[in-house]
Amino acid sequence: MLGMLRKDYKIINKTTALDTVRANIMIADNDLKITYINPSVASFLREAEADLRKELPNFNVDTLVGSKIDVFHKNPVHQQRMLGALTRPHNATIRVGAHQFDLLVSPLMKDGQRIGFVVEWADAKERLLNLDYAAQVAAIHRSQAVIEFDTDGTVRTANENFLTAFGFHLDEIKGKHHSLFIDAEHKASAEYNAFWDDLRRGTYRSGQYRRIGKQGKVVWIEGSYNPIFDEHGKVVKIVKFATDITNQMNLLRDLKVLLDQNFGEIDQAMAQSSSEVRSAALAAEQTSANVQTVAASAEELAASIAEISQSMANSRTAADSVYDKANAVGANAGRLTDAAQSMNSIVGLIQNIASQINLLALNATIEAARAGEAGKGFAVVASEVKNLANQAAKATEQITREIDLIQTTSAEVAGALDGIRGGIETVRSFVTATASAVEEQNSVTQSVSGNMQSAATSVQTASANIAGISTAVSQMAQAVERTRSAAVVLVR
Repeated sequence: MLGMLRKDYKIINKTTALDTVRANIMIADNDLKITYINPSVASFLREAEADLRKELPNFNVDTLVGSKIDVFHKNPVHQQRMLGALTRPHNATIRVGAHQFDLLVSPLMKDGQRIGFVVEWADAKERLLNLDYAAQVAAIHRSQAVIEFDTDGTVRTANENFLTAFGFHLDEIKGKHHSLFIDAEHKASAEYNAFWDDLRRGTYRSGQYRRIGKQGKVVWIEGSYNPIFDEHGKVVKIVKFATDITNQMNLLRDLKVLLDQNFGEIDQAMAQSSSEVRSAALAAEQTSANVQTVAASAEELAASIAEISQSMANSRTAADSVYDKANAVGANAGRLTDAAQSMNSIVGLIQNIASQINLLALNATIEAARAGEAGKGFAVVASEVKNLANQAAKATEQITREIDLIQTTSAEVAGALDGIRGGIETVRSFVTATASAVEEQNSVTQSVSGNMQSAATSVQTASANIAGISTAVSQMAQAVERTRSAAVVLVR
């Protein structure tokens, strides 16, 4: 068609043939003025007209004929230079706003001279999408194992990555059934038949799969089986994209063995720790009970010593009182001795008077005898006086004996009081020493009691800490169990 255009521009320009073709045709002269657009290109550009005006405000499909192709370019200098030198067909892609267009620009020649241009327009979107899809597919083929099956499971083709992973050549698997790659037990299972039924219904399947390669080689893959539909929505083939994860699965298998071993050791250590914590808790409880008992005894001892200390203080007070009273009695005994000694002087005086009375009585008797009858009455008086004097003498002797007895008794009392005072002094010193010792013992006992209370508190704290350790061990056991579960999922 383009060859005919190049041969006779006048004939083509006059025909209506271009109006009926589906190709999007635009014709411009050497001055780049648009001389013709067929209905197809007009409709094509009209669909994009609103978007094109966002970039080219003056763009109007209805006024294209007669305008220059510069209308499609913000900076047309480059296009003008390129078209001015154009001597053969040229492919280009231009972007106008969100749209991309593929252009095939061909020079119109007559008698060896270029007389204009024919431009075929196409939406570049589909081509670019196809290029993108092709690039994606190429990228997949470079990095993944790809194999295609008919809907009945027959191998159509496979790429090099797949063949390398399984150890086959293409001619060894092409035309063979997918069951070549699975073990006999799985092949006979209802699950395997359901797997292919799902694919034929258009349901894709993905996951990790254990497969069999050449000579029984175990190959683990992670991938997806993807049904491919035709334009009518019918599944025409199955394409599997997969990654060889055999090494990773082997590592996970080894890891599982290691985890089982390590978790076994952890379980043993946790059990031992739990047992030791329980033993420590029991010991702490027993220690706490013992310390509480000792603390209570220490408090009772402190109370008893405090009572003893008070009693000793009272004893000292009583001893001091007795000592003071003994001193008072001693003083009174001294005064009694002094009084007795004074009475001795009085008795002596009385005895002296009695002696003088006796002497006077004797003289009176003598004189009465001399007087004879006349002196008889005087003699009687003298006799009575003498009797009184004798009685006074006897009384004074009795008084003297009593005074001597008083003096002796006072001396004995004074001696006894001296002994009592000495004993009381000794008792006072003993009481003082005992009180000091008791006071020191009370201080020590108070300190012991306080220390035992502190010890009891410390033991209770230790018991609480042990309980906390027990809880922590329990929580650690739970965490280990969760870790074990996670590890099982990981290496499954």
